[in-house]
This record gives sequence, C-alpha cells and structure tokens, in this order.
Amino acid sequence: MITSHDRLKVRNRRRRALLVVPAAVAGLAALAACSSSSSSSSSAPSSAPAATSSAPATSSAAAGSSASAGGASASGAAAATAEGLKTATIGGVTVLTNAKGFTLYSFAPDTATKSACSGACATAWPPQAATATAKSPYTTLKRSDGTTQLVFSGHPLYTFTGDTSPGTASGNGVNAFGGLWHEVPASGGAAPASSPSAGSGGGGY
Repeated sequence: MITSHDRLKVRNRRRRALLVVPAAVAGLAALAACSSSSSSSSSAPSSAPAATSSAPATSSAAAGSSASAGGASASGAAAATAEGLKTATIGGVTVLTNAKGFTLYSFAPDTATKSACSGACATAWPPQAATATAKSPYTTLKRSDGTTQLVFSGHPLYTFTGDTSPGTASGNGVNAFGGLWHEVPASGGAAPASSPSAGSGGGGY
C-alpha cells in the first residue's frame, strides 16, 4: 500500500529530473557553440601570401673592347707600291727605291715645295718623276724646268748616277752640291746616323 510519504518522494524525483533535463540541454548547446566557434576559428584559412624575393640578377660581365688600333696609315711597302715605287733592305734599313730597284735619296737643302738641286746637280742626282695624282704621304712639286717631282714626307726624291746596280746606296751620306744626301727610309723617318754602305757618311735628314 502506497503511503503519502512515498508519493512525495516520487514527486521530488520528477522535479529533479525536469530540472536536470533543461540544464543538460543548455550545457550541450553551450558545448556545441564552443566547439563550432573553435573549429571555425581553427579552420580559418591562412591568407597571408608567402613573401617572395625576386631581386633581379645583376650582370657584371664586362664588355670586351676590341679595339684594333693601327691601320690609319699605309705601310712603307704599300705606300711605295701606290706610287710605282718599291722598297729594299740595304744595310739593315728598308729604303724606298724606284721601279727598277735603285735607291731614292733626299737632299738636305730642299723643302717640301722647292728643290735646291738643278743643272749639274740634277744630272748627277736625277729627280724622281711624279705621277699625275700623288696620295699622302706623297706630294709633288714643280721644278724650275717645268717637270713634276715626287715628294715623300716632305723630301723631294732623287736617284744617284753613282749607284751602278739596284740594291746599293753609295750616295748615302755624300756631301755634294751644297748639302748632304741621304737614303730615304720607307718608314718616312730619319735616315740612320751612319750607313754601312762603303764610302758613305751618315747623318739624319
């Protein structure tokens, strides 16, 4: 037989159960909210772009300069050929010669525009005739007899009747007709201080 005391206990149990259920539901809801918040924050994608260093490569290759110097003036041989002349090595010096190979000379008293050798002088030292057009380092001058003489680097050119064969320079260093005579180096420079040719003296021109 159920007493009133037993009924009171049953009521109290029901009340506790009713109180526990909402609390449990509220707890579960709070737990779910926390879980979803943490998962959404933890699953947030990282959108920070990775820094990339793209420093341009610098080229330090030095440009090679190839400069080819020279060639501004013709060599003695090329310049000689242009005027119908030749070159020959006599006593270790490369000199200008006429087309037949006879040594060409300069006369110290001459200038680039006037020859101091005429008459008997020009007979012993025949002037080298010039072509109509002479190119640098050659020029020409008009002689007193009206003929045109070839001039090389400022020196009127002559052959010498004392040279009996090509390849000789017997007139080099000779003092005659009022001045010194010198073989003409193909380089256009001064004649050597002394010449190895037999019977010849020396001196620059």
